[in-house]
Amino acid sequence: MHRRFISGVAAAALLLVAGSAAAQDFSAQRLSDEIRTISADDFQGRYPGTDGEKKTLEWLQAQYEAMGMAPGGPNGQWLQVIDLKRYTPVADAAKASWTGADGQVHVLTPGTDITLRAATNDGQASIANVGLVFAGYGIHAPERGWDDYGDLDVTGKVVVVVAGEPDGDLFNGVYTTNYESGAYKADEAKRRGAVGVITIINAAPADRAWTRGVQGAGRTRTQAPGSADLEFSAAIHADTAKALGLDMAVLASRLGSGDFRAADMPGMSVSIEVSETIDTLRTHNLLAKIPGTKRPNETIIYSAHWDHVGVNENAAGHDKIFNGAWDNASGTVGVVEMARQLKAAPAPDRTIVFAHMAAEEMGLLGGYAYVADPVYPLETTVADINIDMLPLSGPTRDVPIFGKGQNSLEDDLQALAEKEGRYVSDDGQPEQGFYYRSDHFPFARAGVPALMPWHGVDWVDGGREAGLAAWKARFGADYHKPSDEWSADWDLRSAVQNLTLLYRLGLQLANSDAWPTWKPTSEFGQVRATSDAARK
Repeated sequence: MHRRFISGVAAAALLLVAGSAAAQDFSAQRLSDEIRTISADDFQGRYPGTDGEKKTLEWLQAQYEAMGMAPGGPNGQWLQVIDLKRYTPVADAAKASWTGADGQVHVLTPGTDITLRAATNDGQASIANVGLVFAGYGIHAPERGWDDYGDLDVTGKVVVVVAGEPDGDLFNGVYTTNYESGAYKADEAKRRGAVGVITIINAAPADRAWTRGVQGAGRTRTQAPGSADLEFSAAIHADTAKALGLDMAVLASRLGSGDFRAADMPGMSVSIEVSETIDTLRTHNLLAKIPGTKRPNETIIYSAHWDHVGVNENAAGHDKIFNGAWDNASGTVGVVEMARQLKAAPAPDRTIVFAHMAAEEMGLLGGYAYVADPVYPLETTVADINIDMLPLSGPTRDVPIFGKGQNSLEDDLQALAEKEGRYVSDDGQPEQGFYYRSDHFPFARAGVPALMPWHGVDWVDGGREAGLAAWKARFGADYHKPSDEWSADWDLRSAVQNLTLLYRLGLQLANSDAWPTWKPTSEFGQVRATSDAARK
């Protein structure tokens, strides 16, 4: 659906909003004071399910109540309950074998030839002699003219796919797309009726790319809410793949050509057994809202995760508390202060929600839980604006964002930034995969246009060379370390800059009848398009 033009009445309303926007006043001192509060030692690193969570949520609720804000959770409550399932493999319970066209059975040794996890809700997987399909990268990307599956029916079969995605500009060059992720490949296989996915890691058995996966496969994992409910997921290395008749050295050029189509592996089948125990961790998202006056069913969400990684008694040194002042007490407070400023502005046409997500550090799980069971319909959620780790520097010219080139929100932000003599850029660090590492991503994956600003490095005083060096030094020193603590000498001027832009962007969206759109090359446009009718 095309973005609608703003009507004359709406345009007049925006002029009024612009005037109120100028009145906002983000306080660097208040940001600092509140970050200090919720990153103190007595919050114990804000790990989900602990007293640190309880203290954090109580503090958040008290802030919103003091503002006169309405609860934004289910059934008029502040909290959205999230029960996270944690799966632990039963020792020696995993078994796997494949049968060739000649009828000979070949046993695969878990942890050596193959890694196995149950992907079902009950933690038990058992299949016998199920046919195999090789689907290349397992990608269907219509906006790129790419389709590994073609017309092949994979219902009731096990799909074998290659990890990653094709190299080259078609798949964003140095910036990866969602298509490279195992979660996407599992979703696509499940949508087509498959019962399991085996991923080929194109590495030798001794390579770290394989041994690291083997180590991870034996650990407890927390399943993301809404994950594809396949029977099992598995990975094999290049030698096992070759034994199955899939020689990666031979297949590589064909798979990257765009001409490959999935095919059955004639006469071949696989048998799998996996058993895992399950326990449940209960945690919570907290939501507050400003109800819309004209279109209350259309929602703008500001999000940030309140959690960090807690206490690690095995950490080196005397400090065992991972306070998470920067990550993400700063973003949490940023959303609180955004709410404070927006509550003081004239009531918006659309509803604005302030969502504090749980368990982001465990894999964006609060965000995934919200998207799997949304309080506000995703099809009429206008946008998610996510704040994770406020910038800590003097003023910057640049406003980097994750996922540049994805949706029209960046164009809206650019127009606002230009008025301040600033510009929007990409994050400049493709090797980090930042686009997949914060709570905007579950929204994007579900088709909701999402924006995640990052740390500017083009300093007004000192330029890009000084700014980038300072950012790398801070990130290397403090990221996910006990040293991530509040400091009185933090420079929050760039945080105030960014929050002011995001405030103006939110008000602009909240008092418009326009809908942000995905760009033609975005992989998420096809997801959003399935609900176009709800936005007409």
